[in-house]
Amino acid sequence: MSPISLSEMEAVKLMNRLDTKYVTSMAHVRQVLLLAANQYFVQEIGGERIAAYDTLYYDTPALAMYIEHHNRRLVRQKVRIRRYIGSQSNLSESGDLTFLEIKNKNNRGRTKKKRIEVINQAVLASPSDEVSAFMKKRCRYSCEQLLPQLRTVFRRITLVSKQKNERLTVDFALHWSNIHTGREVQLEPLVIIELKRDGLTYSPMADILRQLRIKPMKISKYCIGTALTNPDVKQNRFKQKIRKIQRILTDENT
Repeated sequence: MSPISLSEMEAVKLMNRLDTKYVTSMAHVRQVLLLAANQYFVQEIGGERIAAYDTLYYDTPALAMYIEHHNRRLVRQKVRIRRYIGSQSNLSESGDLTFLEIKNKNNRGRTKKKRIEVINQAVLASPSDEVSAFMKKRCRYSCEQLLPQLRTVFRRITLVSKQKNERLTVDFALHWSNIHTGREVQLEPLVIIELKRDGLTYSPMADILRQLRIKPMKISKYCIGTALTNPDVKQNRFKQKIRKIQRILTDENT
């Protein structure tokens, strides 16, 4: 695929977007990428086309944001601090670009994300004035109400349509670590594909996935990771999704 740089990606931020997710296995990814090769650019940073992400999700001690998602509340929020491994930053203590991100979903299915760069993934424990002001303006919870709950590490390929009205992420090598239970789960063959576009613009990738019989599936890395690593949490409505994931992994192994 032809590359697209990070600076060129600025025109395709899609911070107020419509997301559609698909779940498949690594066995199908090569075919997906081959069919998309002529219609998408691939993001390249420092000569690398596969990026590593380290995300720390925050929630209340009672997991209020997780429970809202589980109970199918349409208007909901997530708070995370994501480290973009390998993306250079002069602010971050690790040297990797790190953002505090607030994701809001409205009752029309649109996702709106706001973020600020921070020095590390522990800034909510002792927030600066800038972080406190950001949280006060953007988040329904104060820093004092939130604790780190789940770490999610994965690798990502990012594609951009040649019309630059759609982004596509391919996430794989998923690894969850629960801060409180100490449990870890790795689902190496699992792949989460997400289409991110402004409204219902035409998507060549949606056609490709339909052709390969890869169907849309609503999934949250935070919620699935929490359900898989915390046996005591409420998870009745996620059990069917977990069974589907297990079937995908079984098919991969056979």
